[in-house]
Amino acid sequence: MNVLSSPSAHLRRRQAIAKWFRRICRFMSYLLVGIVCYLLWDVISDGWHWLSWDFFQNYASRMPAKSGVRAAISGSIWVMAITIIFAVPVGIAAATYLEELMEQSRLKQFISLNIQNLAGVPSIVYGILGLTVFVRFLGFGGSVLSGGLTLGLLILPIIIIATRESLRSVPQTVRQAAMALGATKWQTVRCYVLPTSFSGILTGIILAISRAVGETAPLILVGAVAYIRYVPENPLDAYTTLPIQIYNWVGKPKAEFHELAASGIIVLLSLMFLTNLCAIILRHKKQRTYV
Repeated sequence: MNVLSSPSAHLRRRQAIAKWFRRICRFMSYLLVGIVCYLLWDVISDGWHWLSWDFFQNYASRMPAKSGVRAAISGSIWVMAITIIFAVPVGIAAATYLEELMEQSRLKQFISLNIQNLAGVPSIVYGILGLTVFVRFLGFGGSVLSGGLTLGLLILPIIIIATRESLRSVPQTVRQAAMALGATKWQTVRCYVLPTSFSGILTGIILAISRAVGETAPLILVGAVAYIRYVPENPLDAYTTLPIQIYNWVGKPKAEFHELAASGIIVLLSLMFLTNLCAIILRHKKQRTYV
């Protein structure tokens, strides 16, 4: 009798554990969502009344009523444009070569291991690298170009890893069918493998850009400043960004500057949301095309 009832008792115990595990996961999920909603509400309630047309047209000022984010928004756009132009083509090309064209060898394993390690390096290390290479050695100074290239190095390993994972998800039958029809290896990769994996590659790019747009420490090291009274007109101009401006406002003693920082956070989150939304729409459009 005990032998027959033992499996049933064990099964009930496992079901009870699974039930409590689901409850704990549900509770933690609701708790996390609640914390995020509370933080968003706190930021919006503090900074919403500062949002106006003058806030977007004015430059940073020592007087809160005359402060704005015009230079910060333009600087962020400049920096992210250079980051994307540099990191996305290089990252996709490197990942394609490593995954599709490079023969298996110890060198490939060594490179792959180091790329994975670089993805976890703190951003301040990339700031030191950018200061040494772009600011001092190449002589770009504290310019938009130095900031964009530094952030490009920061997100490059993320793009490479995400692109390689997307390429691996393409079935081997796609490659075999293309080569059976007479396509070369490069034609197979360019015309079939890359388009099929485009949605996954774009997802990795979105995550990488979302990390880069909120970085502050590397830009401080490579020369970003808090007070700029003009809009950058070329890649060698001085600049500031939204995270730098928010960081500067938070450090001010007046409560009005803290509310301005909340307004800057709202603008930064809105820009990130719009950028991600456009990329997600493009990803789903391409995904439906190749499915």
